Amino acid sequence: MSGGQPKREREIEDLVPAVSITALLMQRDAIVERLRGAAALLREVEELAERAFPQARHAYASPRLEEQHLHCAFPDGLDRVVKAVDATGWDHLMSVSGMRTFMDAATRKKWDTSVGEMSVPSLTAENIRETFKGLYSERGAMFEDGVISVFRALSWDYKTNSPCRFGKRIIIPYLVDTWGSGKSRYTTGVRYETCHKLDDLLRVMSVLDGKPEPDSRRGASVLLREAEWPKSGAFEFTGLLSVKGYKNGNGHVTFLRADLVDKMNCILAKHYEKVLPPKES
Repeated sequence: MSGGQPKREREIEDLVPAVSITALLMQRDAIVERLRGAAALLREVEELAERAFPQARHAYASPRLEEQHLHCAFPDGLDRVVKAVDATGWDHLMSVSGMRTFMDAATRKKWDTSVGEMSVPSLTAENIRETFKGLYSERGAMFEDGVISVFRALSWDYKTNSPCRFGKRIIIPYLVDTWGSGKSRYTTGVRYETCHKLDDLLRVMSVLDGKPEPDSRRGASVLLREAEWPKSGAFEFTGLLSVKGYKNGNGHVTFLRADLVDKMNCILAKHYEKVLPPKES
């Protein structure tokens, strides 16, 4: 094979074209190399301190720097610090690559938890390739899961929400951030966590309409905050649905495409026997 990137690296770049994987991994390795050097230097300092102050008895004056300075720099050792670096790298990679676009809300939450707990795999070319290929191959299942998760989360306490199918409107609780109580209660913005439900609906409706999946980097939370919602009134998402917020924290979602709602109900019918497919006119 002639010049250029190795085949495997090119495959990774095809999956995440917005990012230079080679450059990212080089930066990661440079960070880890410097961390190892810093750890070695701290060990050297510890040894010098032990020899210089062998009679120190108090904890704050102890030459055992792994319990003081070394512990502060590396809470659970160098391996944990490297895991933190890798978790940060994965978080960056997912955000800038747009791969989160394929994830339903549950998958995004699971991934974010893994990053927060630093339980992600090492940031290597092989792990990136396998992780992104797996997510891409599962996008069909995550697509339907997005419809199902939104439907299952609906509260039947609201007459608008039908326990049998998606109707013309649905109510999503906790979509609006509020402050105060009673007559003095007012809206302060949009809840990022709940906006994932809107992202799931928008992704499903876009695909059912034969359009590209919306870029997660410009998701519902970003668009609503830019529009200063809910103070700005009802917000419409590209002719698919509109959402209006209220002081009780609820978001009222109105579907603008009855044909796409019928298709979503067909997906529900595959998973719930009591959910009837739309009637044909």
